Amino acid sequence: MARVSLQHGFAARCLQPQWRGLVLLLALQVAQALATLLLPHLSADVIDLGVTRGDRAYVMRYGRDLRAQVFSHVQGFSLHEMNRFGTPSLITRSTNDVLQLQTALLMILTMIVSAPLMAVGGVMMAVRQDAYLSLLLAVSMPLMLLSVGLLMSRTIPHFQKMQGQIDRVNQILREQITGLRVIRAFVRDASERKRFAVANDTLTDTALHTGRLMAAMIPMAVLVMQWSTIALVWFAAGRIGAGTMQVGSPVAFLAYVAQILMSVMMAALLFAIVPRTLVCARRIEDVLVTPSSVAEPPEPKALPAVRAVKGPARSGVEFKGVAFQ
Repeated sequence: MARVSLQHGFAARCLQPQWRGLVLLLALQVAQALATLLLPHLSADVIDLGVTRGDRAYVMRYGRDLRAQVFSHVQGFSLHEMNRFGTPSLITRSTNDVLQLQTALLMILTMIVSAPLMAVGGVMMAVRQDAYLSLLLAVSMPLMLLSVGLLMSRTIPHFQKMQGQIDRVNQILREQITGLRVIRAFVRDASERKRFAVANDTLTDTALHTGRLMAAMIPMAVLVMQWSTIALVWFAAGRIGAGTMQVGSPVAFLAYVAQILMSVMMAALLFAIVPRTLVCARRIEDVLVTPSSVAEPPEPKALPAVRAVKGPARSGVEFKGVAFQ
């Protein structure tokens, strides 16, 4: 027991000079936990107090998200715009596309600060440690960026196809749900299953092909950095043998290379979702920038007065010579 008390006392003395940083860290962790716990409650209030009551001001004040903006804009579309985009595509853009943007934003907010700081800081400290060996980074980093750029250029068209194929799957599923009685009445179950299977298999093949391309990004980053490490050890061994470098310098340089590797891998994870996010952003932008072809006039005019057979004149619409069959 005495030994445990001594260890606790030693730990307290060591942490005492850093008490401000520890308190700040705990406060930020508590704030993050509270914000996460309050998010479902906020969503419920937006639905109960804003959407159900038709209070748009409340929704805009407490639930200003992209999905609500897209939904509100689509509600003003005329039949022309609805036919142009299609109901299945509008459903996908309001749900799946917005979800991709939300996921990308979450990853950006969690990685955009740490990854660049680690990469830039690691490069600066590596140059400070040994400027000659830092020339290896001038080769490996552009090679890394070039490989990531090539993968992104190949995956963006596949993501465009994937979002269109999701529209197709939603269209078939929606038609089958709304026309379920007709399908059963005409015994079209087998053909409808086949039609859905074709669309679903097409989407699956595209997703698998795109996933294989994106899966090659992180191994490529690791391969480039490991080649850099091998080259670093090779050149450092020659300089140590010649007496122009201390033994500890390559060890520190390898640690900085490892930090740069971690930051590049984090950035690669972010780049893995960027192509699909760009495609979804364009699809959502197409909806938001499209005005409705049927808009209310800025100065509406009252209907002309119509003289009835009996009684005073009143405003209204008069039908003459109208037939229906």
